[in-house]
Amino acid sequence: MRRDIAATGAEVAAQLEVEQHHVSLLYETLDRMRAEAGHALKIAISSPTTATPGARSERDAFVQLYSSRVSQLQAVEERLCFGRMDTTDGLRRYIGRVGISDIDRTELLVDWRAPAAEPFYQATAAQPQDVVRRRQISTAARKVTALQDEVLNLEAFETVGVNGDAAVVGDGALFASLEAARSGRMRDIVATIQADQDRAIRAPLSGVFVIQGGPGTGKTAVALHRAAFLLYANREKISRSGVLVVGPNRVFLRYIEQVLPGLGESEAVLAVTPGDLFPGITADVEDAPAVAALKSDARMVSVLAHAVRLRQRLIERPRVLNVDGVRIKLHPEDVRRARDHARRSGKKHNQARAVFAKDVLNSLVRQLAEARGIELDGDGREALLAALHESVDVRREINLCWMPVTPYRLLRDLFADAAYRDRAARALRRDERAALQRPRTAPWTVSDVALLDEAAELLGVDDSSLHADRSEAIERAERRAEVEYARSVQDTFGGSDFITAEALAERYAQSDSLGSVAERAAADREWSFGHIVVDEAQELSPMMWRLLMRRCPSHSMTVVGDIAQTGALAGVSRWRDVFAPHVGERWNLSELTVNYRTPAQIMQLVSRVMAASPVEVNVPESARHGADDPIFTAVSAPVERSEALLEAVRQELEAVEEGTVVVITPRGIHDAVARLVGAGLGGAVSATSAEALDTQVSVLTVAEAKGLEFDSVVLVEPSQIVAESSRGHNDLYVAMTRPTKRLHVVHASELPLGMG
Repeated sequence: MRRDIAATGAEVAAQLEVEQHHVSLLYETLDRMRAEAGHALKIAISSPTTATPGARSERDAFVQLYSSRVSQLQAVEERLCFGRMDTTDGLRRYIGRVGISDIDRTELLVDWRAPAAEPFYQATAAQPQDVVRRRQISTAARKVTALQDEVLNLEAFETVGVNGDAAVVGDGALFASLEAARSGRMRDIVATIQADQDRAIRAPLSGVFVIQGGPGTGKTAVALHRAAFLLYANREKISRSGVLVVGPNRVFLRYIEQVLPGLGESEAVLAVTPGDLFPGITADVEDAPAVAALKSDARMVSVLAHAVRLRQRLIERPRVLNVDGVRIKLHPEDVRRARDHARRSGKKHNQARAVFAKDVLNSLVRQLAEARGIELDGDGREALLAALHESVDVRREINLCWMPVTPYRLLRDLFADAAYRDRAARALRRDERAALQRPRTAPWTVSDVALLDEAAELLGVDDSSLHADRSEAIERAERRAEVEYARSVQDTFGGSDFITAEALAERYAQSDSLGSVAERAAADREWSFGHIVVDEAQELSPMMWRLLMRRCPSHSMTVVGDIAQTGALAGVSRWRDVFAPHVGERWNLSELTVNYRTPAQIMQLVSRVMAASPVEVNVPESARHGADDPIFTAVSAPVERSEALLEAVRQELEAVEEGTVVVITPRGIHDAVARLVGAGLGGAVSATSAEALDTQVSVLTVAEAKGLEFDSVVLVEPSQIVAESSRGHNDLYVAMTRPTKRLHVVHASELPLGMG
């Protein structure tokens, strides 16, 4: 066995050439696959059709299919291949974004999600899993730029190495990635996934899987890679129903938007904020914290249920009705009997209305028959019922007793009508009921979304016009015909290498509702997702969790969060409290404990501050030691007017060069600090979260910065951040853990305990 396994300069150059040859072959194959998919798309677009809606839908379905394939192949261009592993049986496997084989079906690249790629992430020197060497391959464009080797089985290394290869030793791909400047968008970690992260990514689909992790542990990246993995490993189960990704705000969604397409998945993924979860509503207005907490309280379930029941009214005395000149009476006992029957039906309000109306009409038709002296036989009964339907008086009274209601109308009435609210919201205190008061024209808030969904669930829709389901026999016959047709289409257009005839038939069967899975799911409140990923999950309220559980009846979820970072008053304090009411014990917890983002010097300061606070938190251990200690700048003037703050920002800009700098401020002085920094720098400075990803310098509050990362953080008045926050030190914890390199604290007031 060789004593020195490190490669010489000449050996490194030779191995770079070997890897370049293989990477070039991969890109040549990728180009061929793109050309084939593009050709199929061109044929589909130019294919003539008959002028029937069915023929046009058929062509559009295939155009959508091949467009999706072209987009997928385009998205994996960057870092197509990033790894290689050599095994004890002499095999050499290359790992990358997608699986690629040559025209003879010889494997050229293993999809990182495939079982064959798992040892690449899981193998260690203690448990090598037959892996002798793990090689990280760095590329720029299509050129191999660097190699990094880990020899996991030294004894087997020379035996299976090609011509006694030496190892290319360096700092490693992970640390190179950690040191890279931030660009304003999250990058995937597919080339640097660590073993603990990989185990979370590959956890089984079923049940609720909670990934608890402190700042910088990579939990968001793990959740996104898990979504891509689940779509790959369970495609038949969840690709047609899709994956819902819920992020805290639109800036966060922009921050992560490039990750899933880069992993080859986007069509079946719908990414939204909590304010987008009710179709037709885009809510970005926030209620005051106390009002938001009240609307998020589980007591609102009974409030809404009672508000709906109040729409099912009784009458106190008989009502005289005119039916074609004949006067009959609607009696209180008939209305009560009809209401009770409709409630016992178990149907939702708008659907149970038909039961109520039928019972009322049955009581009236007997009176009308007696008044007209008509027998209640088949034809006579139909004529009498038609007359009742035509009567304005009858329609008015039925509507007054049981009016169809929309979720929008129910909530606007509840908020605007104090008398109605007092009757419906007896579960709330008087001051709480008053806090819900607002005009009918007020915009919908984020907290309203879960209430609208709850109301929609109670009210239901009028489905009386829906057609009856076709028989199973007819459906099976049509399904067989569609599969045969799909095979003939593949003979013409190609594509059998990436989609089966059965899956293609399914696409065509859905062509009456053209659009991707994500587009169709976004418009359908009752859509059932195959899986849900929730980031910053600790911020969600009990009412929002009810909504999400309805969106995924199988309760297959990946939940990502950190209890210590909870900022919302109605947020999560214990995961068990969230999930036990919905799934019992069908949930598992995985903890990530290594901070890959923030240098050790900063995390040591964070540990001291949190240890001196009332918040109990296990601060994650940092994976690396940074180059710079935290800096403290004390000013005498109000900090928002201090030249020293401006100088601190300039100092950080110079230190990070092309990297990003964020100034995190208390809410009360945010605007003043933004004006100072903007005027002083004379360049592009974003003062809102909507612009934070597109400029080098941002001025944000803690809430706006949550979930994001920057090369440098200038933290302004930390004591004021604690004082302003409903969660106190939780927000300071978030603010201090945003940097990847540097932390600079600027303050006029006394520092929190542990920081000074």
